[in-house]
Amino acid sequence: MERVLGIGGYFVRAADPAALSAWYRDHLGLDGNDVWQQEPGPTAFATFEPTTEYFGSSTQQTMLNFRVRDLDAMLAQLRGQGADVAEDVQEMDGIGRFGWVTDPEGNRIELWQPA
Repeated sequence: MERVLGIGGYFVRAADPAALSAWYRDHLGLDGNDVWQQEPGPTAFATFEPTTEYFGSSTQQTMLNFRVRDLDAMLAQLRGQGADVAEDVQEMDGIGRFGWVTDPEGNRIELWQPA
């Protein structure tokens, strides 16, 4: 059986694509018009019940998860830039720590510092 090799891209519909691309560039260091070479590491794929509140808004069908080196530093950076950062941080034994930020279009993003 053929298998996928990894995530080749993630595409976001936006009311203002230029502004949203600028937000991702300025807050997370991603340039929406470039191909990004990720650092090696784990990638999770999971499905959730339709009633989950984990994604934030019930209208959000998917959630992007970014691996980060230092979750506390990333969350502090985002807060310092005025981003909409959730107050709670979750820790899962053997998996790592998680925090969340919501982009200007209302998409909740998970930030993961692997264990």
